[in-house]
Amino acid sequence: MREIQLETLRYNEEGLVPVIAQDADTREVLMMAWANQETLAESIATKKMVYFSRSRNQRWMKGETSGNFQEIVSLSQDCDGDAILALVKTHGPACHNGTNSCFLEA
Repeated sequence: MREIQLETLRYNEEGLVPVIAQDADTREVLMMAWANQETLAESIATKKMVYFSRSRNQRWMKGETSGNFQEIVSLSQDCDGDAILALVKTHGPACHNGTNSCFLEA
């Protein structure tokens, strides 16, 4: 897994950075969520995506309750260091509404 530089990321005023999850095989964009330095460090250590839920104000490992884990293939930061791209292998739907992607066509 490619290492991102946690200490050089540009977190927002809440200490968060946006993460786009993309299917490593199909390249379909699955979802967008937020992470902080601690959840990104946990993601790297476990090789499973861990986010920060703004609505619950707490750590959230994708799949911890649903079983729909996102296994990390690679993590990369954009050129400005203010966004993360997570290439993942999914184990079930990515979206809480049961669809593979949270980005539905109109």
